[in-house]
Amino acid sequence: MTRTATSRAAAAGDAVVVGGGLAGVTAALSLADSGVRVTLLEGRPRLGGLAFSFRRGELTVDNGQHVYLRCCTAYRWFLDRVGGAALAPLQERLDVPVLDVARPPGRRLGRLRRDPLPVPLHLGRSLTAYPHLSLADRARVGRAAAALYRLDPADPALDARDFGGWLAEHGQSPRAVEALWDLIGVATLNARADDVSLALAAMVLRTGLLSGAGASDIGWARVPLGELHDTLARRALEEAGVQVLTRARATALERREDGRWRVALAEGAGGARTLATDAVVLAVPPRETHGLLPGGALEDAGRLLEIGHSPILNVHVVYDRKVLDAPFVAALGTPIQWAFDRTEASGLTEGQYLALSQSAADEDIDAPVADLRARYLPELERLLPLTRTAQVRDFFVTRERTATFAPAPGVGRLRPGARTRLPGLALAGAWTATGWPATMEGAVRSGVTAADAALASLGRTCLVRHAFAPDPAPAGTLPGAVA
Repeated sequence: MTRTATSRAAAAGDAVVVGGGLAGVTAALSLADSGVRVTLLEGRPRLGGLAFSFRRGELTVDNGQHVYLRCCTAYRWFLDRVGGAALAPLQERLDVPVLDVARPPGRRLGRLRRDPLPVPLHLGRSLTAYPHLSLADRARVGRAAAALYRLDPADPALDARDFGGWLAEHGQSPRAVEALWDLIGVATLNARADDVSLALAAMVLRTGLLSGAGASDIGWARVPLGELHDTLARRALEEAGVQVLTRARATALERREDGRWRVALAEGAGGARTLATDAVVLAVPPRETHGLLPGGALEDAGRLLEIGHSPILNVHVVYDRKVLDAPFVAALGTPIQWAFDRTEASGLTEGQYLALSQSAADEDIDAPVADLRARYLPELERLLPLTRTAQVRDFFVTRERTATFAPAPGVGRLRPGARTRLPGLALAGAWTATGWPATMEGAVRSGVTAADAALASLGRTCLVRHAFAPDPAPAGTLPGAVA
């Protein structure tokens, strides 16, 4: 029997998922795989949320560069579930080239990479030889990493503290913060150390660097994100029996006297309509969730409006020739943070296409394209000498002003769990209380958790709840397994 036939034959109850990003798609798949009839509503004409692609001339462009780590077991499950794992492979072993343009030529390149050794020895040689830190800084980094691992990210007291202050207390110089902690943290948390909750920083760095020898190996899509998060996801949903309605925006929720739910949709070509369902998963941003929540759903729904956001800017440059001989590079001593080669993935057949991923981009997010061109092209010439003789064939930017929730101190108390106070109504989204920052991993985890909550109200069990590894063990002794 096919998955679709199995889902329909076993169906008992129905659910509506509002939002077709990674959280919503995951919730819909989890519900359908557990035997529920599901309708997925997405206001846009595509799925994928903020991890999507679009056409620009002959190129297929991702709105922003997205990567994941080997420790992101939920997102890896998602890739397997939609049949896209081979299209977004992981590095065999962590290897990040780091160029410092402020150093003399010939001494600019450093690497963060791991050896096939147990934690914490897997990174020892790399940090010992890392040229962008002094000998004293390297020694202090090791001691801070050990102290960081002893922290429990679930401790509410950590959420109230900022990571930058903790680093300073543990002897980390401004140079160590710039060349190591923020190099990793800005890319994963979308904020600098001074603006990050210590709880979230501890969770990310402990999980990514110290939960297993291979935990930090990097993976990224070798195809446009739309192929994974829209095309393949839509096919998986349809095969699971999920009814996918795009250009369908929910405008109101109401719990009826019989305990079922009424979902009102915006008026479209076919006129306004409503859906009746046993359960609803809201998988939309905090403000949109707040606008849809019925009274009494959360103890203090106003907290959703206190969750801030942090922007990401992506600068796209197409050159007439190859200028970067690596899949990506991280940068120091320049406004450029990370540069990725997107040539093959975009379909470009001549020259090279670089995407600069600029997290925590408050300074540049609203700058005119001409100003950004004048700022970033000279920086690329400083970073990559081959660009000095290359011709720029195209330059454009993509902006996500509310790309992620702001991981500021105190954000933990604002993030609600999946369960609400109303039976049959659950919340999903990377901004909910997943324990993770605003990542694809957090979004997928939230979708499974929300599906589990919705299924519990129907008296059913989420069959995919244990399909991926649980959150890392609490603070304690460093693990020793070799990945």
